Amino acid sequence: MGGTEVKDGLRYSSEHEWVKVEGDVVIVGITDYAQNSLHEITFVEISEAGSVLKVGDECGLVESMKASSDIFTPVSGEIIEVNTELEDAPEIVNEDCYGKGWMFKIKASNLDTDLKELMDATAYKKFIESQ
Repeated sequence: MGGTEVKDGLRYSSEHEWVKVEGDVVIVGITDYAQNSLHEITFVEISEAGSVLKVGDECGLVESMKASSDIFTPVSGEIIEVNTELEDAPEIVNEDCYGKGWMFKIKASNLDTDLKELMDATAYKKFIESQ
């Protein structure tokens, strides 16, 4: 898909979440492809810190004027921080989905195994081109 930014150094899920690994903590957000598909994001809701999740668990919701989309955790573990800025300014996801628009941080419980199931930037580009 032309104009969609895919960053090197991140891992990607088939549900269009990105993952940045920092030790045993993983930062999660939605991809540029996802935010472009939704257009103007008007609401973001994420599970609370302390929530323990398995890969594929629903852990949030993103809404726009056009559609809504569930967020699924791409790694297992415990949510340790939620980006509360998105409650009052959900448009940050549209403006900077790979930076200030991150959704949550999770202390991974099975990181090596979970990462093997995620795509690198090259594979994710091919995946979205096939969508």
